[in-house]
Amino acid sequence: MGNGLLIVISGPSGVGKGTVCRYLLDKNKEISLSVSSTTRAPRIGEIDKVSYFFTDKEQFEKMINNEEFLEYAYVHGNYYGTPKKNVLEKVEKGQDVLLEIDIQGALQVKEFYPDGVFIFILPPTMEELKKRIVNRGTETEAAIEERFKTAYKEIEYVFKYDYAILNDEIELAVKRIESIIEAEKCKVKRQIEIIKDI
Repeated sequence: MGNGLLIVISGPSGVGKGTVCRYLLDKNKEISLSVSSTTRAPRIGEIDKVSYFFTDKEQFEKMINNEEFLEYAYVHGNYYGTPKKNVLEKVEKGQDVLLEIDIQGALQVKEFYPDGVFIFILPPTMEELKKRIVNRGTETEAAIEERFKTAYKEIEYVFKYDYAILNDEIELAVKRIESIIEAEKCKVKRQIEIIKDI
């Protein structure tokens, strides 16, 4: 049995990547979601080792120094990162692992693990993206404008990914990702051991 896939999904804020990932995981129980580490306090309903690995700043910085993260970032006074050990152990056992992550983090992962499958989620149009951000109802007008400006910059990174998926309909976007996963598993480089045994 070969390695599993590390599937990395990102895209601009408001594009619906969280929803796409939830649908994908619901339909494909064999895909495991990567759990991140963070130094922020747990929110109501969050469970340690399920929602996040909750840790303190000292421990997190020790892990950085020991190069234990696939990627990490310092955001709004807290660290967030993807522990290498959990992800790589699962992949080496033949399990597919999904990592939903921001673009900067995805590019860090690509540097360390170029064999991953990097998928960028695109909005149908920029107007639709703006509508989705506005419809959340959680942002001020200034924050919406800022997110929208950032989204334009983020979309330029699509060329650093292997695949781009248009999120026009959730079910269709998930089907496209499933097709990518199937195609990736059929790549010759991923089937060397099987081919040798023929």
